[in-house]
Amino acid sequence: MYDNVPCVHVVDDDVAVLRSLERLLRSAGFAVRTFSSSQDFLQQYDGGAPGCVVLDLAMPGLDGLQLQQALAHSGEPCPVIFITGFGDVPSSVRAMKAGAIDFLTKPFDQAQLLAAVRAALDQDSAARAARATRASIGVRVAALTERERQVMAHVVAGHLNKQIAADLGIAEKTVKVHRARVMKKMSVGSVAELVRFLT
Repeated sequence: MYDNVPCVHVVDDDVAVLRSLERLLRSAGFAVRTFSSSQDFLQQYDGGAPGCVVLDLAMPGLDGLQLQQALAHSGEPCPVIFITGFGDVPSSVRAMKAGAIDFLTKPFDQAQLLAAVRAALDQDSAARAARATRASIGVRVAALTERERQVMAHVVAGHLNKQIAADLGIAEKTVKVHRARVMKKMSVGSVAELVRFLT
């Protein structure tokens, strides 16, 4: 299985449920891995790989809500869909407040689960793209000199070259040179793009 292929991780202590969900998800074209406990899943979980988790709420040991919490604190969160035979309102509220994509009570509609999985994978993809963009911006900002960062802060604040020169005590033509270097290092074509990039 390739790391860049999104995988649906199914965690449930009921083997029959695991098998039926695996069949359903595979038949819909998803890559699937199954785990019979939260501990098994956490031992093999790779937060760097795309995917989502279909998770039973009530399991011995680490339950579904505790696993959701562990994932949220891992630094590389993964979208969670809860399935349960014992859906109670307080648990569903806690799960949704903690960012769960959906909370389905068994027996659930297969189409509903597949729609939730697609939504979870879409959310995961968008979150990974946003994290990659933030990381890329961080690398570019780190490549700027201290003076270039100062000039960039003024440019983003909407100051004119003359104002920047006066504030920093440098010549206006020096501001223009730093400004051009900032635009090049940040790989942007306009001030508006730079502002969008940094906000």
